[in-house]
Amino acid sequence: MDVGGKLKAARRSKGLSQRDLALRAGLTNGAISLIEQNKTSPSVASLKRLLDAVSMTLSEFFSEIEETNGPKFFYGADEFIELSPQEIGLSEGASRVSLRQVGNASLHALQMLHETYPPGADTGPGMLVHESEEAGIVISGAIEVTVGDHVKVLNPNDGYLFDSRLPHRFRNLGDTPCVVVSACTPPSF
Repeated sequence: MDVGGKLKAARRSKGLSQRDLALRAGLTNGAISLIEQNKTSPSVASLKRLLDAVSMTLSEFFSEIEETNGPKFFYGADEFIELSPQEIGLSEGASRVSLRQVGNASLHALQMLHETYPPGADTGPGMLVHESEEAGIVISGAIEVTVGDHVKVLNPNDGYLFDSRLPHRFRNLGDTPCVVVSACTPPSF
C-alpha cells in the first residue's frame, strides 16, 4: 500500500501544506516529507496523530470500498484490513506490528481487531489517544499495556477495558509473539 501517497492525498484534500500538517501533528516538516515519499514509515502513534490532523481515522485511511450488494456478515482471514503497514522493531531486524480489522469499521459502530505484536514491537514511542472505549483479551504471549500512569503486563486470558481518551501504549517485551483480539467503540482508531 502506498501509505505516503494516501497521506499526501489526504493532506492536500484538506488544503494543508506539509508544514501545516507537521504543526498540527507535532512532527517535523522533514518527517512528513519522508513519509509522503515512502522513505520512512510512521509508527502507529505517529500515523494516528497525522490522521487526526486531517480528521481521518486509521480505519478510513486503510479501508477499501466494500461491495454494496447488501450487508456482509462473514470475513475470511485474508479479507481483514491491515491498519499498520509500518515496520517497528527494537531487536535485530524490524518487527512488524499487525493490526488487522474485521470489515470496514467506518460503516459500523464497532471496530474489531486481530493484533499481533512480534517480540520487541510496540505501538511507537508516543502514546495513543482517540475518542472511544476499547477492550481486548490476550490470546497468546504477553503484552505490556500502559494507560495513563498505570502499567501492567497481561498474559493469556487476561484482558483490558479503558477509555481511549486516556493516553495509552502497547509493547511486547517478551521473546514470543503476542496476539490480542480487541474491540473499539465507536470506531475512531
